[in-house]
Amino acid sequence: MAITSGQQTLRDTLMHNTAQGELFVKKNDHWVECHACGHRCSIPPGKDGICKVRFNDHGVLKVPFGYVNGVQVDPIEKKPFFHALPGAKALSFGMLGCDYRCPYCQNWYTSQALRDPSSGGETHPITARRLATIAREQESEVITSTYNEPLITSEWAHAVFSEAKKLGIVTSYVSNGNGTPEVVAYLRPVLDLFKIDLKGFRQSHYAVFGGVLKNVLDTIALVYKNGMWMEIVTLVVEGMNDSDEELKDIASFIVSISPSIPWHVTAFHADYRMDEHTHTGAATLRRAHALGKEAGLQYVYAGNRPGELPELENTYCHSCNTLLIERRGFRILRNNIRNGRCHACSTAIPGFWHRNLPS
Repeated sequence: MAITSGQQTLRDTLMHNTAQGELFVKKNDHWVECHACGHRCSIPPGKDGICKVRFNDHGVLKVPFGYVNGVQVDPIEKKPFFHALPGAKALSFGMLGCDYRCPYCQNWYTSQALRDPSSGGETHPITARRLATIAREQESEVITSTYNEPLITSEWAHAVFSEAKKLGIVTSYVSNGNGTPEVVAYLRPVLDLFKIDLKGFRQSHYAVFGGVLKNVLDTIALVYKNGMWMEIVTLVVEGMNDSDEELKDIASFIVSISPSIPWHVTAFHADYRMDEHTHTGAATLRRAHALGKEAGLQYVYAGNRPGELPELENTYCHSCNTLLIERRGFRILRNNIRNGRCHACSTAIPGFWHRNLPS
């Protein structure tokens, strides 16, 4: 694909908003091997990786640093995290680039900034300390790396999260989960919450996105083992990944890691290059929810159709089935969790409930 003049200008700008990476090893003849994502790109001098934003500068890996593409305050439920600080505000920030090429990407304008001539993207220089301070000024209890794929900008997130931790702010990733053991270990000291997209359970589907299913499954297991709070999202696309068999496989895999991991089954709507599929219906989400519960998951949620499946947006105690958190879309209508426990039977509810923002 030819690079447009606009893309070249953006590429030049991004090359100046970089720092030396930490997630790589040097190889022979000034090649480097990147460990930020599961592609493990081997990059010759003067070239970049699959993500287009990590590149080899004379035998040193340069990575995105010191800028944001956008900043916005969202409810934490939008990430979505349903078992972490209900009702909290999350300062969300993103950069540019992605290691996948999902045809239905809702953030393609930034994620595909250096791949698609129709995309765009701006850079706004900022320091890690200033970004963390903005979160505090906005009374955000959480700061989230999102919009593009955060794994490929992990050095920047690490710097931001290190500053946020000093202010008592909870940190989170919204990721496709195409990780490595190296990046999980690198993030562990500064990352609290990890949302991972499990886009299906067939490698044929992941090939469309430019990914490898096993990488995601391994990352899910590693994140859980390392003690970060994790929630998993599957965008259910009718005619692609909505068969009973595939949904059962996803649910069974999650159960094999832990039945307490929340699974969000969310509705697809046509976007970017994938407009041949219809919007996911409420009946399909209800079926996915039922399959998840039958597999043994304690918490399954339906998303992207607010108000149509109200009982599937709520949190119920897995022990006594008492209504604990009532939601409509991203709004909390009622929260009856007390100190991480069911108010009716005192069962501990899995999640990240402790609020630690300094006064």
